[in-house]
Formats: sequence, structure tokens, C-alpha cells
Amino acid sequence: MNVVSEQAFLFVEEGGLAGQKLEINQSSVIIGRSSSRKSCDIEFPERQISRRHAEIFYDQGRYFLRDLGSKNGTWLNGQSVAQAMPLQDSDEIQLALCVRLRFIGADATLPLEDIQLSRTLRLDGESRQVWVGQREVLPPLSPAQFRLLELLDEEAGRVYSREEVVDTVWGEEEREGVTEQAIDALVRRLRERLAEIEPDRQYVVTVRGYGFRLDVDGQ
Repeated sequence: MNVVSEQAFLFVEEGGLAGQKLEINQSSVIIGRSSSRKSCDIEFPERQISRRHAEIFYDQGRYFLRDLGSKNGTWLNGQSVAQAMPLQDSDEIQLALCVRLRFIGADATLPLEDIQLSRTLRLDGESRQVWVGQREVLPPLSPAQFRLLELLDEEAGRVYSREEVVDTVWGEEEREGVTEQAIDALVRRLRERLAEIEPDRQYVVTVRGYGFRLDVDGQ
């Protein structure tokens, strides 16, 4: 049996336990769905997670991740885990595409208090659904709000001019009657809707004198 000589953690970035820090203090840690039988060491409430979904184990001085035959799969940095794979500091682990974890090894270069949990903004153009993290924006955004967000999301970080916003949201036929106040009101309402889920984050940033951009990095 391997003795754990390094302290590692999992930070929950997405899922029902988002924001929690989970210590890995055993040579083998089973991750799975919560149950009365306590069949795993780290439990998540999501139904998509198998009862015994994945394992993180310590061997020969490093940690490894393996899937335990889960129904909905395990991914490491976007790659499906078909066999045991070594873990490195800041690796991203996904379980059933509904829980996202960040592996923080003992050799982490940042102090634990400085590690920022990422936030995810996702759009579905066909259904016009929007999610902030694991929570869907409900009631749905208005057609104008969704068109604005979809435009900014095409190339996150790029600044879109007010003219581009008007062309996309209102179109050529209606653009003549669109005022600066109408544009600002639309942007403000979109911010308010996203802030209903994540009040401390401003995704839509105004670039004074030009237009707007989508901030996906919290900068």
C-alpha cells in the first residue's frame, strides 16, 4: 500500500458542490454519487454521476485518475479517461459532463487562497437557452437580450461597436429608430439577468467611446 506523502486537493468548479475544496488524504479515493450506503469517499448529488464513478489513487510518488466503468464517463483535460492517467497540478477533471473539478497538487505554484474558480457561460443557439455555471437563466432571455449575448459570445474579448450591436439585434429595417438610450437599456437588462445567478461578476463590459465586449476571464 502506498503512503501519501503529498497533500492534494480537488476544487469543485461546477456542480452542486461548486466552491468547495475537497482534500485527498488517502492513497485511494473513490468519487461517486451520494447514497445511504456510503459506497464512496467523495460524494456528489448529481444523478448523472455513477455510484462508484472514478478513482484518484497515489502510486510511486504521484496521483492518477481512472474511470470505474461509469455510465456517463470521465474526462481529463477534455480527453476521455479509458485507463489510469497521471494527474498534474491544475488539471481539469470532468465527471459525466455535469461536474468539473480542478486538481491542485502539493507542488501548486499559487497559494491555495489565490486559486480562482472558473465560471462558465454557455449558450445554445437552437433552444436559446443560457447557463451560468450549472444554472440555467430562467425565465429565458428576451429575443433581443439573447441576440446581444450571442453576438458578444461569437468572439469573447473582442469589442463590438454599437453599430454592430444595432445591426445584429434590431436589423437594418429598425435601426433608424434605435437610440443610444435603447442600446444602454438593453445592455443593462442583460447584465441584470446574468447577475441574478452570479451577482459578483459582470460579463458584459462597456468600452467607453466604442462599444461592448464579453468578459469570460473575470478581467
